Amino acid sequence: MDVTCSHCGTKGKVVFDVIHDASAEEKKGNTVVETSNLSKRFGRLVAVNALNLFIEEGEIYGLLGPNGSGKTTTIKMLCGLLRPSSGFAKVFHQVLPMKQVMQDIGYMPQETAVYLDNTVHENVVLFGQIYGMNKEEIMEKEQKILTFVDLIDRRDELVSNLSGGMKHRLSLACAMIHEPRFLILDEPTVGVDPELREIFWNYFNILSSKGKTILITTHYMDEASHCSKVGFIRHGSLIAEGKPDFLKKQTKTDSLEEAFLVLAKERN
Repeated sequence: MDVTCSHCGTKGKVVFDVIHDASAEEKKGNTVVETSNLSKRFGRLVAVNALNLFIEEGEIYGLLGPNGSGKTTTIKMLCGLLRPSSGFAKVFHQVLPMKQVMQDIGYMPQETAVYLDNTVHENVVLFGQIYGMNKEEIMEKEQKILTFVDLIDRRDELVSNLSGGMKHRLSLACAMIHEPRFLILDEPTVGVDPELREIFWNYFNILSSKGKTILITTHYMDEASHCSKVGFIRHGSLIAEGKPDFLKKQTKTDSLEEAFLVLAKERN
C-alpha cells in the first residue's frame, strides 16, 4: 500500500508491518540478490524468518541489527554456506547454493578467516587460487590490494604475528583479490582505526560507482549512513528498509541508531 507521511510528506509504502521506502525503487537496475520468504531454523530457534530482500546492481546495502538478529545467518545463506529451511535466495538470478556463482562473490566473514601459519602473501595467493585466478593474475592484483589495506610492508610476515586489526584487513584483502561482482562484508571495519575506516568507505563507494554490489553489516550506525539503502533486521525479520534519510524522517530521529530503537519499540 502506498502512503505519504503526514508530517514530512515522504512517499513510501507499507508491506504488512514493514516500513518500506518506495523512493528507493525509483532507479532500479539489475537485481543481484533476491530472497523470497528466506528462513533458517536451528531446532526450535528461528534465526531468519521469511526474509524478503532485493538488492540492485551497484547498491551498497547495509543490513543492520543487534547481535543474534540473523544477519550472519542470512549472509551465510547468500554465500551458499547454509541451506535455507524454507524459501529461497538467488544471486545473479541463480538459486543458491550454485557453484557457478561462487567466483562472482567475495565473502569476508566476521571471524578471522585467514591461515595463521602462512604469510600474508601466501594467504593472498591461496585465496586467489580458490577463486580460480592464475599466478599472473594474483601477482598483478596483490600489490594493489595489500597497499589498499595497508599491509604491503607486512607481505612476507606470518599472519600469527599480526594484530587482530591487521588480520581483519588481510581477510578483507583475500575477499577482494578476485574483484568480485558481489562483495559480502560481515563487520569489515571492526578493529580498524577511523582514518583507515574512512579509506575503506571511499573505496567501497568507488566499487559501487563501477557497478559492484556490496552487502555490509556493521555495528557502527554512523557508517551505515554511507549506504545507499539499509535494512533493519530484528529477530530474523526485516522491520524496515530504505534510504538512511527516509528512515530517519519516518521516525523523526537524527540518527539510524535512534531510528532503529524507535522501530524496534513499535514492533514490540
